[in-house]
Amino acid sequence: MSSGAKLENDRTVAGELFELELLGGGIERRYRKARPEVDQMPWGTMDVLPFAAEDVVAARQAWTSAAFQEHRTAAACASTLRALIEARAPLDLIAMASQFPLDEVVHVELCARMAMELGGGTELIQDPDDLCLDRDVSLPPLLRAADLVTRFFCVGEALSIPLLRATRDAASHPLPRAVLGRIVKDEVAHGVFGWLFLDWAAPSLGAADRDHLRGAAETAISQVRRLWDDLGRRPKAPPEIHALGWMQTDDYLRLAASSLADQVIAPLRARGIMVDDAGPSTSS
Repeated sequence: MSSGAKLENDRTVAGELFELELLGGGIERRYRKARPEVDQMPWGTMDVLPFAAEDVVAARQAWTSAAFQEHRTAAACASTLRALIEARAPLDLIAMASQFPLDEVVHVELCARMAMELGGGTELIQDPDDLCLDRDVSLPPLLRAADLVTRFFCVGEALSIPLLRATRDAASHPLPRAVLGRIVKDEVAHGVFGWLFLDWAAPSLGAADRDHLRGAAETAISQVRRLWDDLGRRPKAPPEIHALGWMQTDDYLRLAASSLADQVIAPLRARGIMVDDAGPSTSS
């Protein structure tokens, strides 16, 4: 599951090539037993010949990037899990969150294998020391956990569910539809987790804590908006690109704006975290 050819050991190159591998043997068999749905996907059924070469390359880039983003999310889930343990969150909440890193590792493999189905991953350089924002040890344990939960779950994961679901529904080929459907199924629990945590923590959060979480949420939202602005400037893809596993840009950005308002900002404000309710810029 390589995303590109290996680079020579050149210290002038910033970062490292994003590549993936399986150890194999008994370790892989245990992994497959835990998550057998990966091998149950209709692999080997994609035919890229009907598509323009540039659209196939764009799809390979998109799925490679998706694999990397899921890899980053696995790191974010692991960091959040440690913070939950440090904050002595309820054991059942910690148990729920302990499943999330494995979910994300499965999503990494699914996205990487989708890129391989389309002809192979594309080169992506990453900084392994900057995968995600880690917990801030200068904060009290509860607030440091709430900070990460707000950024990663109340913004990131809650927002991803409607977008992934719509992308799955737009996918006209069984393989990307199955891959996205599996990811959506896992993400449902991720999306509700943030609100479960904040509702548990609410009695212990003061006005200053909520103001801190407002800033954390707005920072995460601004990062998402920058990604959407970049997406809006890209060339428009033809409708048949849905077979390769993504939505038309305009449809995606319209849904993104409404989902941000309904699935992120409104529930945060309902919990006293008064984030800015301005919508994302989606100008092309």
